[in-house]
Amino acid sequence: MTAMSDTPAASTSTRIGAAIWTGRALSGLVILFLLFDGGIKLVPLQVVIDTVIPLGWPADPALWRALGVVLLASALLHAHPRTSVLGAVLITAYLGGAVATHLRIGSPLFSHTLFGVYLGIALWAGLWLRDSRVRALLPLAR
Repeated sequence: MTAMSDTPAASTSTRIGAAIWTGRALSGLVILFLLFDGGIKLVPLQVVIDTVIPLGWPADPALWRALGVVLLASALLHAHPRTSVLGAVLITAYLGGAVATHLRIGSPLFSHTLFGVYLGIALWAGLWLRDSRVRALLPLAR
């Protein structure tokens, strides 16, 4: 064992590196889900049209294409490091609409209504872990 691995700086560097990679993995999973969700709205697949009617939304394919474009653009903004915070804010707003929709129609709380909250937590946790600017802006402890 080398003297360097015993130093606090080496330990801190290892923890920061692990946090960054964990954040990248978490962000990658969220981004992949959002790209898939935006992609099926862009087409739009029949399953999209079939599932929005009970939610009280119109079955107009043009609306779902537009929402697909918004979601894809937001996910791509979030994937790019320079615009990741803007993308996260836009996605958070989008997810707020999904939560409000499920709340309005009385969907099951933990599986449907709060799914957007879970996704938002994963989105911001991944960003917090991979971006030191976000960690500085939102510190967990002082």
